[in-house]
Amino acid sequence: MSFTLIIVIMTGIISYQAFNNPAMRQRLIFHPYSVNKAGEWYRFFSHGFVHGNWTHLLINLFVLYQFGEVIEQLFVRAVFGPNFGRLAFLLFYVGAVVVSSIPAYFKHRNNTYYGSLGASGATSALVFVYIMLDPWQWFLFPPLPAIILAIAYVWYSSYMSKRGGDNIAHDAHLYGAVFGLVFAIVSFALFQPLLLENFIVKLLAGPTAPSFM
Repeated sequence: MSFTLIIVIMTGIISYQAFNNPAMRQRLIFHPYSVNKAGEWYRFFSHGFVHGNWTHLLINLFVLYQFGEVIEQLFVRAVFGPNFGRLAFLLFYVGAVVVSSIPAYFKHRNNTYYGSLGASGATSALVFVYIMLDPWQWFLFPPLPAIILAIAYVWYSSYMSKRGGDNIAHDAHLYGAVFGLVFAIVSFALFQPLLLENFIVKLLAGPTAPSFM
């Protein structure tokens, strides 16, 4: 069983339990004030396994499974090798959950009312590693080339993070994406330079016609 599937199952079970146990959900969400004042550092990790509702959960699980399986196999077969690849994927996923929340911690560590939850920071990281494999590949929804979608996603997340007011953790989306991009560039450069060269060649080659049309 892949680590991706294990994470999907764990996230689904924990989120379902939290749906039916508000006290449990409150203990697991990312609450910077509690981290700062009570030293509850586990929240940097635990919030990635609880979600606001079924729609939030199912979207994240779908993205996690769809892209996680690809990235996990990429790490095993092409980047880190069979001995370390799966562990590297697990560290990457956990790192994305944690790192994507650090800016929100410093921004809201004295705000008793702020809280966030969900695996969106980690799923954003997965998508951005996937985009590095072929920057001009077309996404079915929305129907855009990957690199254009990435630019729009970063701009929108940055804009909404500054604007606020919609109860969505845009900070996590933005910094999860940045973490994924930086991780891919550094790991490709150190362990599999051909992947980085492939990205540059495909990027300079320009867009292609949509494969689903």
